[in-house]
Amino acid sequence: MTGRDGDSNGEAPPAETPKEPAGERQPPENLERYGRYRVPRRAEPLRPDLQLSEVRHGLKPGSRYVRITPSSQQPLRRMAPAHLQATAVLLRPQNLVDQLWTSIRRVFVGSPLTTSQAINERLDKVRALAVFSADAISSTAYGTQEILLVLILAGTGALAISLPIAAVIGALIAIVAVSYRQTVRAYPSGGGSYIVARANLGTFPGLTAASALMIDYVLTVAVSTSAGVAALTSAAPGLYPERVPIALIIVWVIVIGNLRGIRESGSIFAIPTYLFIVSFAAMLVTGAVRVAMGAHVSQVPTQPEIATVGPLTMLLVLRAFSSGCSALTGLEAIANGVPAFKPPESKNASITIGWMAVTLGSFFIGLTVLAHYMHVVPFLSGQPTVVSQVASTAFGRTPPYFLVQASTMLILFMGTNTSFADFPRLASILAHDGFLPKHMAFRGDRLAFSSGILLLAGLASVLLFLFNADTNRLIPLYAIGVFLAFTLSQSGMVVHWRRSREAGWKRSMIINGVGAVGTAVVVLIAGGTKFTHGAWIALVALPLVVLLFERVSHHYLRVAEQLEIREGDLRELQGLPIGNSSQTVIVPVEALDRAVLRTIEYALTLSRNVTGVHITDDVAQAEVLRAQWEEQLPDVPLVIVESPYRALVAPFLAYVDAVDRSNPKGRITVVLPEFVTAHFWQNLLHNQPATRLRRALKRRHNTAVVNVLYHLR
Repeated sequence: MTGRDGDSNGEAPPAETPKEPAGERQPPENLERYGRYRVPRRAEPLRPDLQLSEVRHGLKPGSRYVRITPSSQQPLRRMAPAHLQATAVLLRPQNLVDQLWTSIRRVFVGSPLTTSQAINERLDKVRALAVFSADAISSTAYGTQEILLVLILAGTGALAISLPIAAVIGALIAIVAVSYRQTVRAYPSGGGSYIVARANLGTFPGLTAASALMIDYVLTVAVSTSAGVAALTSAAPGLYPERVPIALIIVWVIVIGNLRGIRESGSIFAIPTYLFIVSFAAMLVTGAVRVAMGAHVSQVPTQPEIATVGPLTMLLVLRAFSSGCSALTGLEAIANGVPAFKPPESKNASITIGWMAVTLGSFFIGLTVLAHYMHVVPFLSGQPTVVSQVASTAFGRTPPYFLVQASTMLILFMGTNTSFADFPRLASILAHDGFLPKHMAFRGDRLAFSSGILLLAGLASVLLFLFNADTNRLIPLYAIGVFLAFTLSQSGMVVHWRRSREAGWKRSMIINGVGAVGTAVVVLIAGGTKFTHGAWIALVALPLVVLLFERVSHHYLRVAEQLEIREGDLRELQGLPIGNSSQTVIVPVEALDRAVLRTIEYALTLSRNVTGVHITDDVAQAEVLRAQWEEQLPDVPLVIVESPYRALVAPFLAYVDAVDRSNPKGRITVVLPEFVTAHFWQNLLHNQPATRLRRALKRRHNTAVVNVLYHLR
């Protein structure tokens, strides 16, 4: 069984994601050598009564008639003798509480979408730029400021060093962007650094890249939100004491937008992104004109603000460079989300990377140049920001100034949206590969990876609270992870080109090699210069996350090993006494494994009339299961119930109701397969449907529920 019922999870990742290795409850591929199990009984599945009807009284006394419910109102429709499909009727609330909850969900999240509508949720290049590039483009709002905040420690004369630093970072942006354009063409399935590193360097480097990216995505949400609040409090200083509550509210508002689905969130967040691009470009052009006319910032920090002046050392320059490299964060986002693009995916993604790189590079270098020629001196308190000072010089305290501040605040908030698009997608791929809990791989009502979205928001909220929504305190933790992921990805691409030797492989290998060396140098510089300023936290967290991935994978592999059907398991059923009861026995089936086999064994002792029911949103995968099932258990029918809305409980109950209508005087027994983990915390890694089915079936009349437990070692 797959899917969730009325919650935020429900669909496995797209077909483009890599196939999972031996993991939780994966059917073995070599079942044919274990023989068959045959029982003297019918081979045809139940044909339940899908037609709903009701008896109504006529106008004359004692007269009655039967009203047939229209086919559009039926909860199930028959697609084939053993293939049913659930309809949207099952989504209707059954009571007042459900109706209230459904109404709230519809207002904030929207109406559920079917799995087949996933192709319609893909993004064109305009929306994709807003969704995946907001993080990178928004970093121009604080990248220059972070450089100046370090250089000012050596006095105002050291601020001129910002120009060569910006030039080097601009070249790095170009190199990384070109490298990732090659990556999306070579690996159009998405996953970015994780997929490339795992495929070419091995599992451990792949998990290291995934760990670095996930940590960086959490930090991106925290840094972008706190920087957005800083832009807000620059224009409205009275809100500064309330920056933490404001930041938390903004994070959860963006969560709601992302739960509505990637296409709709792209439409919602496109307006702030393009408003920023237009207003920021206007500020740069106007500022350049004002500089040509001799304008400069008149508001210089007071002497106590810059009283502590030290020498301009190479270490300080390197530290400023590593701080400015935070402008590159987000460049990998498009490579991670290629499957979210409309066809041709890799071509559209490559073009969007080009747009993003040009916008980011020109904005970052342009702001740094203006800040230099306007003689901007950063305030160590961060208030007002460098962008605020440049905009004030360019426009004065006029409406365009406040438009720049407002759009900067919005783009910084929207920068978190890139993480909300990529973190859940990467988490779903890791879950599909068995390195994270399986429910992270499922989609919610609007085809978004809801569990990943909520996890990201929760972790970022903790960081904002602990670090008081202070950008300067969060920045040292930032960028190390993403540059480590850059390095592993580009190194993996070097190996890829050496192996494939495609046309132009030498040129491509040189480009990726230069990118790998450049980003590796940034990792060393950032780790060395920021270690005592808080970077050690990210460096310690990285191996801990990799260890978490390894332990989760180890658990799933052990579970798969214990649940795999072995030689002799089917032969043990041959001498089993078959029940003679006429009752109908239904067994929900998720996969063909030892736990399900034991459940079928028990069910056959109750009755000959046993049917397996598999609820799925992936018909192709279900047909693979049917083929395995018919090979091993040809006399125990398997019914496929397709669930387009990724629900589990409602379609199963609808099937039980239909069976009950076929034989109102008969008895129904539902036998639930369930395995028991060795440790209570391991339950967090399993999305067992038996618990939800048992809870729902308790309220149903004329139905007995039996649990068959399989204890894991």
